[in-house]
Amino acid sequence: MQTLPLPIPFWKMNGAGNDFIIIDHRQPLIPQEKMAEFSRLLCRRKFSVGADGVFLVEPSTRADFSWRFFNSDGSEAEMCGNGARCVARFAYMQGIAAARMRFETLAGLVEASVADTRVTIRMTPPHSFLFDRQVEVDGQRFLVHSVDTGVPHAVLFTDDIDMVDVVGLGRLIRHHPDFAPAGTNVNFIGRTTDGFRIRTYERGVEDETMACGTGVAAGALIAAAKGLVSSPVDMVTSGGVALTVQLLDQDETKAAAVLLRGPAHIVYKGEITAEAFV
Repeated sequence: MQTLPLPIPFWKMNGAGNDFIIIDHRQPLIPQEKMAEFSRLLCRRKFSVGADGVFLVEPSTRADFSWRFFNSDGSEAEMCGNGARCVARFAYMQGIAAARMRFETLAGLVEASVADTRVTIRMTPPHSFLFDRQVEVDGQRFLVHSVDTGVPHAVLFTDDIDMVDVVGLGRLIRHHPDFAPAGTNVNFIGRTTDGFRIRTYERGVEDETMACGTGVAAGALIAAAKGLVSSPVDMVTSGGVALTVQLLDQDETKAAAVLLRGPAHIVYKGEITAEAFV
């Protein structure tokens, strides 16, 4: 990383506990061939900045801006709901876009509206719904539903959300042949006296995260399609933060559009030095 134009300014932000490093990359700083390794090294907790992922905000010819998004393992992902809210607020505060904006992702165009720390995004249309799939893991059968909300998600309902082995079972389902070759994010949803709780194993982070916006959207879509809930849907994430999903253009089983609303907080601003990559 010695050839990078260091130090590089960045913002650390989090959306419901899902934390990110955001860099204004409209003037190129990181060569494309180094982006994955740059992100992996920067996301290491304790040794570097530490985060679930890195966003590089770049120009767009058909929207206010575009992004490149890299998970903490260096893999590039199409979409991130919590990250989208954080990037939208970053872009607004940096004067890159107005409070109402559109930006380009690998999953398609995302619309956003910023109101102080609360941000609402209109996500890319959900697709690839599959219901009631029997998936065998370690000799046990699990009823799994799935949908793509910008990235692929599996959804499982459970009677005891606290007892689920999110990492162990989540990893096995994430790598299950039924979801090959790309794999899937895995969401476990439990009903509580106050509504729903959700815990997510995230592909690319390869661990349970405090929140997953696209996972919350997937959970709400599946729960609504199964007749368990009606829009709007509040789901409490592992970090204890409730995200709100509003389903639009809904027929008997599926919604054609999704609004995701929740917080986007600035943690700090800083500069990346060469020692962040040691």
